[in-house]
Amino acid sequence: MDYELARRNMVESQVRTNRVTHAGLIEAMETIPREQFVPENLAGIAYVDEAIPLGDGRFIMEPMVLALLLQTAEIDSDDVVLMVGCGSGYSAAIVARLAATVVAVEDNAALAQQATENLVAMEVDNVAIMESPMVDGNAKQGPYDAIIFSGAVGEIPDAIVRQLADGGRLVAVIAKGDGLGKGTLVQKFGSSVVSREVFDAGTPVLPGFEKKAEFAL
Repeated sequence: MDYELARRNMVESQVRTNRVTHAGLIEAMETIPREQFVPENLAGIAYVDEAIPLGDGRFIMEPMVLALLLQTAEIDSDDVVLMVGCGSGYSAAIVARLAATVVAVEDNAALAQQATENLVAMEVDNVAIMESPMVDGNAKQGPYDAIIFSGAVGEIPDAIVRQLADGGRLVAVIAKGDGLGKGTLVQKFGSSVVSREVFDAGTPVLPGFEKKAEFAL
């Protein structure tokens, strides 16, 4: 299979057509070999427009959803970025091309090891993978200029929002049920936190980030 051609087709048919114009992001998605971050038996479908299962309820996000989230985050070359849910390392590899430093939190030991091996193989040296609970983020190395969730969430934990730097941007797909969701931007200005929905998207929910049940008396 011609993976290079598949990458170009992915960018042209899934990324550019969805109003993604960030040159650095497009270049990263055109050059980073997505097929090396998916299970070997799924390499042939690495560039389809859907989430790719990694096992244990985890997925690599759809290219279009990831691209729109990262464009919305407006990552700068001197930014320190927190990635919640490293998975096999693909999204971290993309963000590493855009930011100064990436702190990637992963609580699945097998995926954390796989991500480490993948990023070493790609000679990516500005990503620190932290094997710890994803729901806690990583306050120790914060605050962060940007925070990216590499899967949908039912709600965004306040503890992670507090890890944003002043002027920081957090992006996530907020699950609304029935596979639907909203790509959402959260920004912190001093003591104020504001959010707005930016685009429609559906992607699998990160384990541990399901919306808590509400009980009515």
